[in-house]
Amino acid sequence: MNKPSPAIIAQSAVRRLPRWALLLFCVAYIVPGFVGRGPWKNEDIAAFGVMRELTSSGANWLQPQLLGQFTGFDALLPYWLGALAIKLLPFLDSAAAVRFPYMLLLTMTLLTAWYAVYYLARSPQAQPVAFAFGGEANPVDYARAIADGGVLALIASLGLAQFSHETTPALAQLGFTSLAFYAMAASPYRPATRIAGPAVGLVIGLAGLALSGAPTLALLLGLGGTAVEWMHARYSPSDADRGSKRHSRHWLMLLAGMTLTVALLSSVLDLWRWRIELPGAEAQSVQDAWNDWKSLGRLLLWFTWPAWPLALWTLWRWRRQLRSRHVALPLLFAGMAVCSTLTTAASDRSLLLSLPPLAALAAFALPTLQRSVASLIDWFTLLFFTTCALAIWVIWIAMQTGIPRQPAANVAKLAPGFEPGFSLIAFVAAVAATLAWAWLVRWRTGAHRAAIWKSLVLPAGGATLCWLLLMTLWMPLLDYARSLGPLSRQVASLVDPRSCVEIYGVGSAHAAALQYHGQLQLRQSTPQASCPYLVVDVSAQARLGSAVNLPDWAFLATVRKPTDKSENMLVYKRVNLNSPARPLPSAPPPGP
Repeated sequence: MNKPSPAIIAQSAVRRLPRWALLLFCVAYIVPGFVGRGPWKNEDIAAFGVMRELTSSGANWLQPQLLGQFTGFDALLPYWLGALAIKLLPFLDSAAAVRFPYMLLLTMTLLTAWYAVYYLARSPQAQPVAFAFGGEANPVDYARAIADGGVLALIASLGLAQFSHETTPALAQLGFTSLAFYAMAASPYRPATRIAGPAVGLVIGLAGLALSGAPTLALLLGLGGTAVEWMHARYSPSDADRGSKRHSRHWLMLLAGMTLTVALLSSVLDLWRWRIELPGAEAQSVQDAWNDWKSLGRLLLWFTWPAWPLALWTLWRWRRQLRSRHVALPLLFAGMAVCSTLTTAASDRSLLLSLPPLAALAAFALPTLQRSVASLIDWFTLLFFTTCALAIWVIWIAMQTGIPRQPAANVAKLAPGFEPGFSLIAFVAAVAATLAWAWLVRWRTGAHRAAIWKSLVLPAGGATLCWLLLMTLWMPLLDYARSLGPLSRQVASLVDPRSCVEIYGVGSAHAAALQYHGQLQLRQSTPQASCPYLVVDVSAQARLGSAVNLPDWAFLATVRKPTDKSENMLVYKRVNLNSPARPLPSAPPPGP
């Protein structure tokens, strides 16, 4: 017997968001951050370096590496996409070319999230209460309105902005997770003759997730989806037609078969990496462990805002339908992502995968929200994002004119050597976004017909506004502060560009930056290497004496990153060009 639905929605409340407005939201969110900037540290530039190396002759595409060393990412497909983009777009700078497939991945994430919520809202258990004399929401219109709210909740999530605009395996995992989410959500509501879309989505989603560095998560999602599908078939009404039950059995077999295929594929390609790192496991004291857990708790709170409070509200109001697909499926995906966050070192990037299912859960809170709660969301969002946008504008004006003095002084202190410039295109885009925000606030506070997605318009609009302002007005400053370009170019100015350079203790991010920004020919420091220059990370200075013969090298300079005093590079020049580096275990560490 079906439990009563908590959604009481009239037809007048399910008018859909105008397609042009939804499209504008998505474009304004996707494009900024991909266009007009260089690779940022650390994962962004490291992954880009691997992609560039894959384009070289003799590269092993089954073992992507950077200078013969693994980068720490257990992924294949994200690097393949970037390398193919570089090869197919030779007329573009390689850093710009690799962003095209990742823009498509973010677009796919938003698109599949919309369709996933749409099909979940088509579930019979998700429908609103039927009125005695009619007038309740039409199922299709209701599903469209809920899906619009789901995309707005996803765009409004604070943690989505930065990581969804980086060319890293994390974005690939997000896109393929959302695709698998759509496939499992859409399967029961597509006729047998049109099941190819969800089936293909399932195959690409789970296989792509495994090839993007998350085979364990792909396996668990496949097993969990099989359980949800079995539960759906087991508890479906007894009077369901035979065709529907046969369709459910076929989909159940496809899910189970694809899960087994993912496991076999991961084993053949040696993708399994069993690493469980609980917060505080390596802490030296109880206080340190407690601090690790508190840090993770703060991450959970701000990263998934505002989706998580609405998702909790959904679980409470729809508690009688927890076994229903529209609650069970997003709860499964969100729960798996949160568990991955608690058991891996890259907790923020793992938590990124929880945003599409959390946005779906948040969307189903909209038909049950009280007017006072919706007003509270509006006023909090209005104050928060307006204040953030005002601060961005004030600091930009200070960078351009020196007034107000304090913000200008703070920028000069935090980014020494930065020279601000003026871009007419960026300025016009920022002004247009600010005016659009003012119009949106006026529309939201005005008298208009109610729509269930209206409570998420301001959060999504505010998040898009602030992201666009940062990626236009502040882009030169952020590029200067977050890029390793200034550091790499300073190192390059000290060496002969025609000579190779040995590196010791240099991480993959800095090595990729030295190759791209500094245009240096790098070699790992080995006893056989004979390059005339040596670059050493300051953190590896104490171990340098055990790797090279120090009398063969003369210290040139210490190069410091302008915005981070801890990121220093030591540059040496070989004084005996006929003598390659030799092991010297007992040599003392050099001085600066």
